[in-house]
Amino acid sequence: MVLEIRLLYLVGSWENKKMGAVKMKIKSSIFIILMIFISSFLSGCYGGESKKTVSENKPNKTEGKKTEQVLNLAEGGEIPTLDTLGLFDALSSRTMNNIFEGLYRLDEKSKPIPGMAEKYNVSKDGKVYTFHIRTNAKWSNGTPVTAKDFEFAWKRALHPDTLSPNSYLFNDIKNAAEIQDKESSLYGKVNELGIKAVDDHTFQVELKQPIPYFISLITYPLFFPQNKDFVESQGDKYALEVKNLIYNGPFVLDSWEHEAGWVYKKNPDYWDADTVKLEQINVKVVKEIATKVNLYEAGQIDLTEISSEYVNQFKNSPDYNTLLKPEIFFIRMNQKNKYLANVNIRKAIDMGWDKKAAAESLLNNGSIPAYYLVPKDFSFDADGKDFRSKYSGFNQDGIEKAKEYWEKGLKELGIKGMELEFLSYDSEDRKKVSEYIKNQLEKNLPGMKIKINQQPNKQKLELESNQRYDLTYSGWSPDFQDPITFIDLYLSNGPNNWSSYKNKEFDRLVMAAKNNPSNLKVRWENLQEAERILIEEDAAISPMYQSGLVQLTKPYVKGYFFHPFSISYKWTSIEGK
Repeated sequence: MVLEIRLLYLVGSWENKKMGAVKMKIKSSIFIILMIFISSFLSGCYGGESKKTVSENKPNKTEGKKTEQVLNLAEGGEIPTLDTLGLFDALSSRTMNNIFEGLYRLDEKSKPIPGMAEKYNVSKDGKVYTFHIRTNAKWSNGTPVTAKDFEFAWKRALHPDTLSPNSYLFNDIKNAAEIQDKESSLYGKVNELGIKAVDDHTFQVELKQPIPYFISLITYPLFFPQNKDFVESQGDKYALEVKNLIYNGPFVLDSWEHEAGWVYKKNPDYWDADTVKLEQINVKVVKEIATKVNLYEAGQIDLTEISSEYVNQFKNSPDYNTLLKPEIFFIRMNQKNKYLANVNIRKAIDMGWDKKAAAESLLNNGSIPAYYLVPKDFSFDADGKDFRSKYSGFNQDGIEKAKEYWEKGLKELGIKGMELEFLSYDSEDRKKVSEYIKNQLEKNLPGMKIKINQQPNKQKLELESNQRYDLTYSGWSPDFQDPITFIDLYLSNGPNNWSSYKNKEFDRLVMAAKNNPSNLKVRWENLQEAERILIEEDAAISPMYQSGLVQLTKPYVKGYFFHPFSISYKWTSIEGK
């Protein structure tokens, strides 16, 4: 398997080099022969069928029917973690979403529906939720899923010895914030958390105050259950390998070859197994878009995202589709750096490059330039107005204004220039964007020097969370469908405030939105003003773009759903034409 993946990597890399017309013809012939040869091996390893390859200029046309319920995918990197209490990114989150299940999960329309809980009741004051756990809910080792598994996992997420980096998401629950506060008399006393396993099938949660997004919130992996006996039996090895996990979701992990790929198989013990059509999902790690496209055309993967250079080639194909995601990419600016502590330098960086060109021309995948943190078409008030209706964006004055801020900042610092490190992902499309920003800033801000530090996703997250960077190419996908999931990232004491940003008025507005959620109009206005302060006044971040996705999907792949926060394979199936 390792040999096959390396061979595909070499073919994809060679495919990208610019050659003359004669060499291109020779190369195409060799490529087709190689892919036919490789196909016979990969069909056994990944469960795919051997298919005819096609010319470089035409999308693949599948002949006959594809009835085998096997989906073949490619991901851009290794899974950082499978511990639901860990520090995880979008890839970890969507993997967890398919091998585990919480009290509720998102349906085909991204609305919360019953998962491990078949229903819930809410008290009249909106503070107490009582969830009723299914009697047929099981772990993959045959152990029943009970209310005690949720109680164990949630308390473990807040215990000082196992504190989750995402523990702040529990703060709407009674005593959760105090349990995490070292100055509080309740510090570390997880038994004071406002949750209780009344019996094996009844789980009760008491909130500090009613919140409009609670059921959406608990679909996030942090709120998934963990089995006490199994977790403790694994010790420090828990969640490190397939054998160190048990599963309660639609799928289980059958194998995981680090940095190469992993395989899901249908979970026969899942309570709703009859709904799950796929028997197997094969995922291989492929970082280069060119290699993904080659694999797609050769029939070795069933869908793939594509980058700008392939849009014209495939835009008329029936396999081509686009969407705008509620995902924002932005440049974090580490204010521990003496230069970036200066607000005028930060404003110069934010306005010193062409965001429109980066999103629409460089990415060319449906992404749009972002001058904001909360995505458009994501959150709506009681009247149906988009959160973006008040402020469409900030700091759109342009490069000439950026130069004014730059000169002012240099004068305040008493310097003529600076060199900054730009931490970035190692994927192909993001490499292009980071190089573009480097060139723009060095061109438009005289005396600026940028050194790019590309890192694999897992290593990048570690450097970022420990603030071992100057600038970093960062992104955020929502944990639940509310603007606060983006805005509270920058609370002064927030666990994801990885840039040492502090503003008392910003904190006041965000906490007011958190602590008094019943007045929805005032809450909305507080969050909108907090975002304005964050970007327009303080330039704490430089928003880059709201992500779009251009994807090729085989016509036989049905029911593949993108959620605002994840992807579900529960309803995916393979249907022949």
